[in-house]
Amino acid sequence: MDIGIQEILLISVIALIVLGPERLPSTVKTIALWLGKIKRSFNSIKADIEREINADEIREQIHNENVLHQLGEPIEQLKQTASEFEQSIHDTHQSIHTSIDDDTSSEKH
Repeated sequence: MDIGIQEILLISVIALIVLGPERLPSTVKTIALWLGKIKRSFNSIKADIEREINADEIREQIHNENVLHQLGEPIEQLKQTASEFEQSIHDTHQSIHTSIDDDTSSEKH
């Protein structure tokens, strides 16, 4: 809402006519105090909502990190098992080749 100088002047003249010069200063002061209280209350509510939203985001992020950590452990176990399996296959393959080479060399002699 944009209030120009003309609007402020019109409101001031109407307030002066309605309230009179004696009550106008105290009324303006009271209105300013109430507007200040309303603004502070609004800012307080806004800050509370922002903190709550931020807290929800932090809780969600912590939950996601916990889930990723829980998923990371089985993945590491699978990698280790796969590595052990590959090593076992490699060892078995070497053993078979060694056995075949031994059989071949003993047949030649």
